[in-house]
Amino acid sequence: MRKYFFPYIATVILCILIVACHSKTEPVAANPRFHEEPKKFSGGMKLTYTDSSAPEYKRMIQRLDSFYKIQTRVGFNGSVLVGYKGKILYERYYGTANREQGQPLNVNSASQLASVSKTFTAGAILLLHQHKYINIDEKVSTYIANFPYPDVTVKMLLNHRSGIPDYIKWVPAYRKDHRTPMTNADVIEMFAKYKPRQEFKSNTRFKYCNSNYAILASIIETVTDMSYADFMSKYIFQPLGMKNTFAYDPAKGYPAGTAMSYKYNWVREPDMFADGVQGDKGIYSTVQDMYRWDQSFYNNTILSNETIELAYGPCSFEKPGVKNYGLGWRMLCYPDGDKIIYHNGWWHGNNTVFYRFIQDNFTIIILGNKYNNNIYRQAPIIYSILKNTSPDKGFDTEG
Repeated sequence: MRKYFFPYIATVILCILIVACHSKTEPVAANPRFHEEPKKFSGGMKLTYTDSSAPEYKRMIQRLDSFYKIQTRVGFNGSVLVGYKGKILYERYYGTANREQGQPLNVNSASQLASVSKTFTAGAILLLHQHKYINIDEKVSTYIANFPYPDVTVKMLLNHRSGIPDYIKWVPAYRKDHRTPMTNADVIEMFAKYKPRQEFKSNTRFKYCNSNYAILASIIETVTDMSYADFMSKYIFQPLGMKNTFAYDPAKGYPAGTAMSYKYNWVREPDMFADGVQGDKGIYSTVQDMYRWDQSFYNNTILSNETIELAYGPCSFEKPGVKNYGLGWRMLCYPDGDKIIYHNGWWHGNNTVFYRFIQDNFTIIILGNKYNNNIYRQAPIIYSILKNTSPDKGFDTEG
């Protein structure tokens, strides 16, 4: 990947400029010279399928079909993909993408990923860190001039140890219009103006917070002089061949074929003030595209192995147990050394599941666009079917 990035001398010059900015205690300005060429692949990352006629796989597929026949009876509406050792074992589309237009879900139906979007935001930040445009141990104020919390680093945003309050919860008290979507710049401006008190001292404990990833998206924009959506598209989605994946912009609306969000009773979920904010949610994708994202980590397609290991490292140890959080990923860390890397999501009527059993290259992806809390309980059942064991791994059954 190095051949696509600046020659050595340009990197040295850039580092000198950054040091100079630090010496003046001013933020790093947007870098107009950021024009790294992303990796290019012929047709993107190719997907392959297991031999479904093989007896061991045939039995698994039959059991999964039986399981989902029951799930659809109790309200499941969504897409499912199970991958094993780099190949797709199971892929199904159940129900409706757009009920008003009579569109069924299909391979191209992009669904709101909700908080699974955070895995992409973290990946983008780590890509910039990997190529030394960002140092995750630097203070956020290095990159965002009016950021009001001087002790918070980029890493504390990534691992949810910043103590910053969740904008979704406190912004409505200061913003009378709860329907018109905000932007990330609006969020930064409100933090700078109102300076809501931190919920705890930075880096003393973990608390999951959407503000962290909205701010990370703003850092991406500041450092690259690109919009979050454009950066994600050019440097992650397009290189991987994720043709049906995009960051939602309310001003542009939904592309044709997008899976709409519904409440449990098929009432559409309208946009509200937080729907224009990107980074913490807002990426739409398909199960096939998500499998491309998943497999990119095994092939070091976007990130190096060293960077991936950094992302997979647990960061919070205040509470005992196997659950932890790395840099953009939830994880289950077992005493025997086994580790499950995952992220769930819930936004409006969308419930999402992305489980990665990295030792086996075994992946479960479930994208639901009609509210159904039971979606989070599907992963342990799928695991037990494929592993022929009881689902006793301590799965996270909440969004």
